[in-house]
Amino acid sequence: KQNPDYDKALSYMEVLFKTVSPERILKKDYHYMARILLKKNQNYPKMVDELASLKTQLDREKSRFNTAANAADKAKFKTNVDDLSARVASLERDIAKAETEIDRAFNEYNKALNFGKTGKETELTPQDRALLSEMATNYYNFRRYKEAAKTWAKLIDPQKEDNTQDYMQVGRAFYVGENYKAADSIFNIVLKKSPDYLPAHIYIARTYSKMDPDMKLGLAKPKFEKVVSLAEKDSVKYSADLAEALSFLGFYNMENGNYTKAKDIFNRIINLDPNNKDFKIRGYNGIGGLELKATGQEKTLEGKLAYLARASEAYEKILAIDPANASAKSSLKYVQDWTTSVKKGINPNEIKGVVTNMAGQPIAFASIRVKDTAAENLTNTKGEYKFEIPQGSEILIVSAKGYKTKEIAITAQRTYNVKLEQE
Repeated sequence: KQNPDYDKALSYMEVLFKTVSPERILKKDYHYMARILLKKNQNYPKMVDELASLKTQLDREKSRFNTAANAADKAKFKTNVDDLSARVASLERDIAKAETEIDRAFNEYNKALNFGKTGKETELTPQDRALLSEMATNYYNFRRYKEAAKTWAKLIDPQKEDNTQDYMQVGRAFYVGENYKAADSIFNIVLKKSPDYLPAHIYIARTYSKMDPDMKLGLAKPKFEKVVSLAEKDSVKYSADLAEALSFLGFYNMENGNYTKAKDIFNRIINLDPNNKDFKIRGYNGIGGLELKATGQEKTLEGKLAYLARASEAYEKILAIDPANASAKSSLKYVQDWTTSVKKGINPNEIKGVVTNMAGQPIAFASIRVKDTAAENLTNTKGEYKFEIPQGSEILIVSAKGYKTKEIAITAQRTYNVKLEQE
């Protein structure tokens, strides 16, 4: 039906449930009610994404308001803060209402599933399996990933000759839902049956990467190395998987100071497939970041210029492949500004500060990054940082493991002391 009116459909079903005695309600009535409630709230995922975006904008405007240099700027930012605050509050109310109806929908699904059951049944009927499959899909679509995984798990037939994809579906749902220990367990069930099954190895590597996002523990390193050893047996067929694994290993080595090895890996990505532009961009981007990191550690001006020249070359190669690449343009501008400053022997755009927790204790290895650029620095053990930012920079993003990320508006001041709240 075109332009279905789910509000009207829901009102009809409400009348049915209120006027018909419970013993006359049919299984299909519960099923229809569940479907209507979900159709009525099918925009829920979009609303959640929109809310996250609005909250990010609101935090940015609050930061600008708090650091505004004069009354006129404060008034302008106050208007933006008030407008965004109202929109956030309104959307939060809509989402809360939708979540109540979505919860009810799955309750109706369970009523349909258990309709006529005595509780002594030991096997699923074809109708049960169809209903559970529909429930699992909707759990996933409405971002109830844990419930989706558990429901799909109920549908796995241990007697089935090949149930690899069934287990992978469950594992992916746990992974997307950030239940990484459960995801790891499921993917390892697959590997017990098929030790060299590459998709399971890839997801295990991704899972361990999520469990160690700062690469401090090196949990994902051996997992991605295993992916490489399997994927390189047919580098043409598995080129995308190989590029993903090599990218991780390149950045891992870069973060741990193994620059030569990291550069070799990034060059390997560039040469994986002569016709794949994305691989080349990924590799050159890695090299550019590596040269910038080395620049920050170099003491002499001459040495800095050499690293900056190689970084510039890497970003220029990206733009030769993709002239519209915004990230490469921004990074190249950053390199050019830094080069100019080094040649002058000064750092007019240098900022510094200290990152602490709310109790005033320093946070080591916190990331201070200029939004939409490659400019980034980490705090030392005293929570201190100092680095040069590109001209025209607007926002600093300050983050640390276990703390809420904070955005700071960049003004004329050159010292930014930041306090982070724990998550």
